[in-house]
Amino acid sequence: MFRTHYIDACVQALDEQVTINGWVQSRRDLGGVIFLDIRDRTGTMQVVFNPDISAEAVSIADQVRSEYVVSITGKVVKRSADTVNPNIPTGELEVKGEQIHLFNPAKTPPFPIQDRVDVDESVRLKYRYLDLRRPKMQQTLMLRHKAMQVVRRYLDSQGFVELETPILTKSTPEGARDYLVPSRIHKGEFYALPQSPQLFKQLFMVAGMERYFQIARCFRDEDLRADRQPEFTQIDLEMSFLPLEDLFSMMEKMFVTLWKETLGVDIQSPFPRIPYQEAMERYGSDKPDLRFGMELVNVSPALEKNSFQVFQNAIQSGGVLKAIVVPGKASWSRKEVETWIGVAQELGAKGLAWLALKEEGVKGSVAKFVSEEEIVKIKELTGASTGDIIYIMADKQKAVANVMGELRLRLGRALDLIDESKYAFAWITEFPLFELEEESGQYVPAHHPFTMPVEEDIPLLDSDLGAVRSQAHDLVLNGYELSSGSQRIYNRELQMKMFDLLGISQEEAKSKFGFLLDAFEFGAPPHGGMAFGFDRIIMLLAGAKNLRECIAFPKTASASDLMTEAPSEVDEKQLTDLHIKISNKQVVR
Repeated sequence: MFRTHYIDACVQALDEQVTINGWVQSRRDLGGVIFLDIRDRTGTMQVVFNPDISAEAVSIADQVRSEYVVSITGKVVKRSADTVNPNIPTGELEVKGEQIHLFNPAKTPPFPIQDRVDVDESVRLKYRYLDLRRPKMQQTLMLRHKAMQVVRRYLDSQGFVELETPILTKSTPEGARDYLVPSRIHKGEFYALPQSPQLFKQLFMVAGMERYFQIARCFRDEDLRADRQPEFTQIDLEMSFLPLEDLFSMMEKMFVTLWKETLGVDIQSPFPRIPYQEAMERYGSDKPDLRFGMELVNVSPALEKNSFQVFQNAIQSGGVLKAIVVPGKASWSRKEVETWIGVAQELGAKGLAWLALKEEGVKGSVAKFVSEEEIVKIKELTGASTGDIIYIMADKQKAVANVMGELRLRLGRALDLIDESKYAFAWITEFPLFELEEESGQYVPAHHPFTMPVEEDIPLLDSDLGAVRSQAHDLVLNGYELSSGSQRIYNRELQMKMFDLLGISQEEAKSKFGFLLDAFEFGAPPHGGMAFGFDRIIMLLAGAKNLRECIAFPKTASASDLMTEAPSEVDEKQLTDLHIKISNKQVVR
């Protein structure tokens, strides 16, 4: 009853007797001859049951239906030329069925087990075990497995040690909300599920492990998006005594290896290094999509003396004038031009000025305010030429970056400027250590509190927090952030200073991070690390549109599991054991 061959291996078993196990994809009865398409995780094989070979097998095959689980024994033979199926690897072969054993019948599934099925995602998630039978989903999970093995082998070859960190740990402020786990033994006290293994991996460096990695499960109680989940997997790393440039080089080789071994694609390295400030100025984003140009250009120098009031107001208030050149679109109709102005307004712009560089002259909303000399300067700055259209936004720098950065992406997609076959990696470096919170006017941390400042900026901690750069870095790919990392503070005094700047008192620091501060007093090496979002990497490798396509059992946008109906109520005894009382129940679905 049990297999001798997976289906894909049958192509090497011509004229041999095989036993295959799997699910019935489809059944056809052609005048008493039964055809079954049998599917396992490696592929699909046609099986023919003929009464001339076994009437008993035909009788059993006549009773099976889609998704029945069967074992079939028979001889692998070539199909006749007129029945070859060129769309599948086994399409030139079939099995002449001699025996069939039924392991289990199946109800009619709520949707066909095939790719490109038109069914609501909520139904797919409710019956996820059926959805995972589809070839595309199985291929994605196999890709995930293969990628994980490639990463493990590579890191092992570089001297990394795979170590585990606790899942039940202490709640510490790291940006997002913690998932909390009440303690039955310690009344009124809670564990937290880790947002990352940050503190423990730093302690591994103090412990002298030097190079640590973990394929870590992490948890964040935050609002979800297509590329986020409440529980996720990351490739977590920490290293001692490793210069940042050497770290970049090592990680680049890991991605070169990963792309080659999973997709057969050659990735070029080294990856570009782009300081944060430059990324924001050129792309309006700290995770720029580098597969196309159309960069943002500061045209303030060309228009600093321009009389147009909107331009002057922006410049005089410390703002900026940024332009995007849309190549070859000076011929757009007024409606087409205004469509993209509307998009910008939806994104938060008060409006956009525009100039169309036509053969007969410059047209546009601000053409009458812009002199020939200013047009020449704008063309020099932007590289625009006759036939192009230029959009200009005037506002505060942050607002301009947010709007124009997103507008650039939308124009790139709409105009088909993005090469979908390209993988454009880059390191974004020197993030600000602090950022100004507009509502309070106070500086808040841009990263977790263990991030090392750029060494020459340390004196600015006492005078100009907004100018302090961090030794933090992200790896980005095609507009997605793949990793976030930094060199760490490894000196107790500097760490305490950082806590103080963040408004964390000595008592709170000792309560929440005392074990780390104590460890620093026993000889902490210089160290740093990063974490790569493994689910996101698989999403990009698989060409999927969201993370749910790359995780076996994902949650919905409301952090629900439609299959198990989690989260769910628990009985009163469980709550009593945990010393918990529900005071104001509100169910959100």
